[in-house]
Amino acid sequence: MSEPVIKIENLVKEFKSIKALAGVSLEVLRGEIFAYLGPNGSGKTTTIRILSGLSRATDGKVWLNGFSVADEPLAAKRQCGLVPQAINLDQELTVFENLEIHRRLFLLGREKRRRIDELLAYFDLFERRTALVRELSGGMKRRLMMARALLHEPAILFLDEPTVGLDPGIRRQIWALIKQVQQEGVTVFLTTHYIEEAEFLADRVAFVDHGRIVALDKPRILIDSLGKWALDKMQDGRVESCYFAGRSAAAAYGAGLASPYSLRRVNLEDAFLQMTGKKLK
Repeated sequence: MSEPVIKIENLVKEFKSIKALAGVSLEVLRGEIFAYLGPNGSGKTTTIRILSGLSRATDGKVWLNGFSVADEPLAAKRQCGLVPQAINLDQELTVFENLEIHRRLFLLGREKRRRIDELLAYFDLFERRTALVRELSGGMKRRLMMARALLHEPAILFLDEPTVGLDPGIRRQIWALIKQVQQEGVTVFLTTHYIEEAEFLADRVAFVDHGRIVALDKPRILIDSLGKWALDKMQDGRVESCYFAGRSAAAAYGAGLASPYSLRRVNLEDAFLQMTGKKLK
């Protein structure tokens, strides 16, 4: 088994009377894509802010690649790159200038300018290196933020809703890039509201609700815990899903119903709804 590159022990975060995190503990293995899913207010972004050093925990311990976030903050920050949900690029600077500022902030030598060009080529932005950021499409801006986060060659990449607001075609381009980043040996910690994104990308998934982890496993194991087939039927003015081990059993149940129904494969959203009772928003 691979060694843990992210280690969290009993993480707690309180805001006055609100407990955003109520004792989260988990390990993320080196080289995996780990999805951290939950409804709004469940503690996802709070967790990423603490892991990336942008917020202090009320209690608990966090290590990134062996460095304590509390005791060795600068060393820990160098282990990670962050792509936040909001676009935080300098819109009036060029694509290259945004990366050049990042290089200087991390005190990287001038030889790292070659890495800027390599990353721009990697993310298909080299031809736009002299363009102002405000002239880029939403998908290009997301790719540039990923390039910036990887400039200092971190061991861990935090992606907080990396494809929010993008059309399906661009989302899938970003998915392919995330898989490529993983193949380069980078560990990816991902939050998303697109459940199919986590199902496609993640090696393991954690469901978090009210600041606690309610389930953690491989997507297929979480899905199979319900069954293989789902039957959706109308019940009291709403859609109710029932789960079955096989299609024949689901069809036999449906044949006895007076109301319309449909059959489909069970997916990760079904597992999330069953274990949290909520939809991702």
